[in-house]
Amino acid sequence: MSRRGVIVPVKPKDAKQTLRRLFAYLGKYRWMIVVAIGLMMLSTIGSLYGSYAISPILNLVEQALSGSLDPNEMMRRIIFLVTILGVVYLLEIIFTYIASRIMLTVSEDTTHRLRTDLYHHLIRTQVSYHDTQQHGELMSRFTNDIDVIGQTLQDTLRTFLTNIMTLFGTLIVMFVLSPLLFLVIVAVTPLLVFLVILVSKHSRKASRQRQKALGALNGYIEETIEGNAINQLFTREEKTLEEFNELSHDFSMKSFKQQALSMLLMPMMQNLNMLIYALVGVAGGFLTINNLVTIGSFAAFVNMTRQFGRPINMISNQYTMINSAISATERVFEVMNQPLEAINDSEQLLENVVGDVVFEHVDFGYVEDKPVLKDVSFYAKVNQKIAFVGSTGAGKTTITNLISRFYEIDDGAILVDGQNIRDVNRFSLRENMAMVLQDTHLFTGTIMDNIRYGKLDATDEECIAASKLANAHHFIINLEHGYDTVITGDGSGLSQGERQLINIARAAVANPKILILDEATSSIDTRTERLVEKGMDSLMEGRTTFVIAHRLSTVRNSQAILVIEDGEIIERGNHDDLLAMDGRYASLYKGQSELT
Repeated sequence: MSRRGVIVPVKPKDAKQTLRRLFAYLGKYRWMIVVAIGLMMLSTIGSLYGSYAISPILNLVEQALSGSLDPNEMMRRIIFLVTILGVVYLLEIIFTYIASRIMLTVSEDTTHRLRTDLYHHLIRTQVSYHDTQQHGELMSRFTNDIDVIGQTLQDTLRTFLTNIMTLFGTLIVMFVLSPLLFLVIVAVTPLLVFLVILVSKHSRKASRQRQKALGALNGYIEETIEGNAINQLFTREEKTLEEFNELSHDFSMKSFKQQALSMLLMPMMQNLNMLIYALVGVAGGFLTINNLVTIGSFAAFVNMTRQFGRPINMISNQYTMINSAISATERVFEVMNQPLEAINDSEQLLENVVGDVVFEHVDFGYVEDKPVLKDVSFYAKVNQKIAFVGSTGAGKTTITNLISRFYEIDDGAILVDGQNIRDVNRFSLRENMAMVLQDTHLFTGTIMDNIRYGKLDATDEECIAASKLANAHHFIINLEHGYDTVITGDGSGLSQGERQLINIARAAVANPKILILDEATSSIDTRTERLVEKGMDSLMEGRTTFVIAHRLSTVRNSQAILVIEDGEIIERGNHDDLLAMDGRYASLYKGQSELT
């Protein structure tokens, strides 16, 4: 779950299915993973030997003190054992490093493939999915979720497996050293495991509550900073401060609780380990005195007891992180499960397009049983400018989305040059269309690159001609670097009007047969609008143009104006005809200077 960019770990819905799909990505590395696990086992054995090595050394000392071993022979053997120990430690370092490098390779390549597949899928996902998702939510899949997966594959999984091996290896070595002392560990271990699980469970719950509180606090700060002028305008500073204090206090209390539980685990584990250490010391001393265990075995057992609790604590923490990684993987696959637009949905191409568009009794709704368009019929021919006016939510933009086949209609038919667009390849349809929206979007790159986005093989001369057509050429050549000016931050160095002019030039270079202008001049001042409209008049020559606009100056010269209310066309005609009808359009025209 994500709130304002904060990822809150949750349990996966279907861990088995998610892991099965993730393992498919890891399949090509199965031998590398097997080698890494083998190296982890060797590294763990080396670590366990380091703890055990004190046993034979002390046994040699004991034999020398009792007179059963020559002191010189004792030193020779001890030097040999210490040399072996040094070699084992060196090999442990090498094995750990190689295993880490292998898992790093697996992690980076797997996350690269996941990221690539996710991106390739997302850019082909149906428009209806993007319309219902927040961009921040989708971005978190590429950042937070894939990063969590990568970190888990690279480090958490390796240390998790190593700690499991260390735990079981320690228990095995303890049993070999002294079955009687091992019973002491068996008696105390369930209590240790129970307390670790109990505290970790409450700590995870507190952590989730803290993250939620942090998300709420960050979200409130973000909203109030963005709307600071509104707060000041309506003198809401005191109320805002009061609400902030409540959220901040809530976060502080939950953060305190989470930190307190986290701080409890470490001293609890240390004291339990000391308790086990003391019990082993008492029992071991008794057994040693009665010759039931050697001094070396007793010392090695005590050495292992000191580090016995650490793997249990680490396994608990890493299990939580692995669960979070599975949840993150599940969120990535949820996006990749979304249906795609078909690439070759039809072999029939839309060729030699003239631009005649006909709607025949079209019904459509974004949600079943909630119609947005009801029995809509109209036609548009080449050189005609068709304007849609009406209240917000009446269905104007929906019509243009249907022409582009971003959505499929429920009933009726949409024809282009007499061909039902459902029967033709959707990409061949869109190749003959261009759209200029109210919200401009420019990409990082030069102005020339952004104009060429409308036609990737366009020459510089074609791009410049399109800019002149859109009346963007004059302001572009007056920039310091002209067409080579680099745009960043969605054109932050340009005015809104200049960004829209580039957007219109992008549409012009595509040389479309069908042109859609959705509030294309709403963000441009009146002077700039006049410049744009001159270019638009040239651009619309020989094309079928659909216009959605509030400004009367934009729609009044249209060959046909369709007034849409509640998904139905209630009036149609040119400007003079609609005024003569004295209906909805006339009332809008007489009542205000803009259509709303």
